[in-house]
Amino acid sequence: MNHSASRILIIGGGFSGMSAAIQLRKQGAEVDLVEIDSGWRSYGAGISLGGATLRAFRQLGILDTFLSEGSAVDGLQAFLPNGTPLAHLPTPRLAGPDVPGSGGIMRPVLARILADATRASGADIRLGCTFARIAQDVEGVDVDFTDGQRRRYDLVIGADGLYSKTREALFPDVPQPRYSGQAVWRAVLPRPPEVQTAMMWMGRVKPGVNPVSKDQMYLFLTEHRPVNEHVDPATFVDTLRALLADFSAPLVQSIRDQIGPDSQIVFRPLEALLVPRPWFKGRVVLIGDAVHATTPHMASGACIGIEDAIVLAEELARTADAAQALQAFQDRRWERCRMVVENSLRLGQIEMENGSKDEHGQIMRETTMALATPI
Repeated sequence: MNHSASRILIIGGGFSGMSAAIQLRKQGAEVDLVEIDSGWRSYGAGISLGGATLRAFRQLGILDTFLSEGSAVDGLQAFLPNGTPLAHLPTPRLAGPDVPGSGGIMRPVLARILADATRASGADIRLGCTFARIAQDVEGVDVDFTDGQRRRYDLVIGADGLYSKTREALFPDVPQPRYSGQAVWRAVLPRPPEVQTAMMWMGRVKPGVNPVSKDQMYLFLTEHRPVNEHVDPATFVDTLRALLADFSAPLVQSIRDQIGPDSQIVFRPLEALLVPRPWFKGRVVLIGDAVHATTPHMASGACIGIEDAIVLAEELARTADAAQALQAFQDRRWERCRMVVENSLRLGQIEMENGSKDEHGQIMRETTMALATPI
């Protein structure tokens, strides 16, 4: 195997960074991973996953663990606010004929699964630490760390999220994340027997549910909020219940009645980012939300970040020329990630403007089909 980088630093211990560590260790690279959060915590409620994500889990080697701790289902059902069926959207079985085409899991559970796999890979993990300074030359990268250490690497991977400090150091003039005009609410609730797959209700706001385990589901709801302003957590329960008041479907009203102080409600303004190419400079490359943060309309944010890690590892193993490997990585990833970010933003815009349902459905179908193609 030709490998253009045998000693690699990953900055950021989120889904993309952990996936990169797992894949690169399979190829025999020495991998350091630094994560600024000393508790290596993951916040949030549930996360919805498409078939492409489950296919990536199989490549990472965590699919079986996901299937035992999360939920895998086929299809998505859409309804009118009164519960009248509107459409059934199929989800292709991309991870194999024996694996359903979509799924859901609690975000902290998925983070734990990936963290366990990262530790098992043999990567050197340092928590409560990040870089203080990066200086590179033609042959490598010198990194000073906040714990006082200095180490030299063949390659540095910035996987430190939407507000990436690595991106800021590498490309200080690129656009900043922008608010989309929507926010998402999420809550964790008991899963009633009739919730066997992902379900959505198409109204003034767009609520939905997705199973995340054998006995839990999570509620998600996207809302038009023209101004990105603080929402007092003390108002979360009443606000979320009020947003569901116009939905007369019996299941939605039952869900509304269950929402309370123990529902683990999370509110998040939706921001997006698509960094123009290049995504690398010298021997430092950015992956995941650091270059393409998307709104959740296609349930593909985690997917494209994990795919980045897989593709980057493949290209690094293909050639001994680091610049060639990074260019090939960028070439393979640009169009797919651009499509997800821009199509997701368009879906949100249609929802906010009460625009064409036909265009909305067409974008969802076309994006789903594109994501089904190999990476």
